[in-house]
Amino acid sequence: MSHLLIVDDDDDIRSLLTEFFQRHSHAVTVAENGAAMFAALEKQPIDLLILDVMLQGEDGFSLCRQLRATSRIPVIMLTAMSDYTDRVVGLEVGADDYVIKPFDQRELLARVKAVLRRTSGTAVAPPLSETRPMLCFGKWRLDITRRELLSEDETLVFLSSGEFDLLLAFAEHPQRILTRDQLLDARGLSYAPYDDPYDRTIDVQVSRLRRKLEDDPKNPSVIRTIRNGGYIFMPKVMRR
Repeated sequence: MSHLLIVDDDDDIRSLLTEFFQRHSHAVTVAENGAAMFAALEKQPIDLLILDVMLQGEDGFSLCRQLRATSRIPVIMLTAMSDYTDRVVGLEVGADDYVIKPFDQRELLARVKAVLRRTSGTAVAPPLSETRPMLCFGKWRLDITRRELLSEDETLVFLSSGEFDLLLAFAEHPQRILTRDQLLDARGLSYAPYDDPYDRTIDVQVSRLRRKLEDDPKNPSVIRTIRNGGYIFMPKVMRR
């Protein structure tokens, strides 16, 4: 049974989601603000956080940014349908996924399941990854078992679960053009019924990866953009 923490200052939404997720065999803890959220995280292990953007006091963006400084707990943000910027900023501060309001509870459940599958290591992986859990490229090593990125001097580089999944998709298909749709599908996001036809989810997370991987993010040599095509992962990848 997965344990979810729902952070929302709307009593009705907290009650509605608590009842819904409990019916689907999830344990649920609720919090109405950032202070209650961090208190709940200190008391018990939480598998996934559902975090509303518009909170009284500190907003969800600020809380997610603080959380990401010390924790890799998966975060799904609830954002306003009318404000596309919320979705981009949520990914920029380290959220793993977003659901836009008003949302269908079944879509939110599907998102929760997808993120939990990825972060628990139970998602289906290509056979080579199962037998050789270390992907090496350039000065980097991607540890699939531990879901970690290490530099050549053994420095651990923090990746959100969404960033890790995207980098894994690239590293599993080096020197091959991947469209945004293919990358969305690899991350389990292609089913979202409210997504815009041109969704910046992948673009935002590619930008975040470039800041961590590239010597010069403005002139990328690891992940290159293919005009009207998508992206290509340039390094040769060795599996160990």
